[in-house]
Amino acid sequence: MTSRHRPHHRFAAVLLGCAIAAMGWSAAWADALGDIHKAGVLKVGIFEDFPPFASAGSDMSLHGYDVDVANALAATLGVKLDLVGITGQNRIPYLNEHKVDILLSVGQSAEREKVIDFTVAYAPYYIAVMGPRALPVADAAALAGKTIAVNRGTLEDTSLTEAAPKTADIKRFDNYNGVIAAFLAGQVQLIAVGNDVGASVLARHPAIEPEQKFQLMSSPDHIALNKNEPALKQALDEAIAKMKTDGSLNKISLQWLQKPLDAKDL
Repeated sequence: MTSRHRPHHRFAAVLLGCAIAAMGWSAAWADALGDIHKAGVLKVGIFEDFPPFASAGSDMSLHGYDVDVANALAATLGVKLDLVGITGQNRIPYLNEHKVDILLSVGQSAEREKVIDFTVAYAPYYIAVMGPRALPVADAAALAGKTIAVNRGTLEDTSLTEAAPKTADIKRFDNYNGVIAAFLAGQVQLIAVGNDVGASVLARHPAIEPEQKFQLMSSPDHIALNKNEPALKQALDEAIAKMKTDGSLNKISLQWLQKPLDAKDL
């Protein structure tokens, strides 16, 4: 009898063994909060070049919204902070492999919920249309006949294309620098960008007095953690709630996003 026709009970036994091993491995990590306290360190996965959420300052250390939140979380837990650089490709494997305890700046989705868990939202992330204060634009219908710059092939591009009237003149650029430069130079009337990019425009305070006109879509940021860690999730949720209540999260938003927190964005 060839191996491909051997009885199925051997394969079942292998699966059972793997399941038992997995259960034992999961149990070893069943109390991430206890492990964090025991180690005295909170390992936070963070994008290192994602202004204004995180980027290197003149002193070469990381600064930004996520950095301030990570520091506050570590302080609340009474442990030291270890910022770990991650990418969009490796961040979930880093979390699942326990190279980090939590991840910041993660959008919640049904697909991701199959493999990781989420706290309550701690930061707004949305795509909005921005323009000069003097130009009234209340909604997508008001984009008719106007020129709007957007980064080609991005979620901003898709959202704007779906919402804008056919008479809107959408100018597509190959990067955000091109979008911002065209707007500040008066080559386009409006831009469609994420609030991260929008914050850098607002921070410049040019003479045109840019402001957010309306949102195209919203997907707030959450903290991601491994599944089956109720104690850690509760501790993080409580820490975020406290930061919302005492105003410290709003101060972080004002500093880095140039806007106060709005409950509807979280």
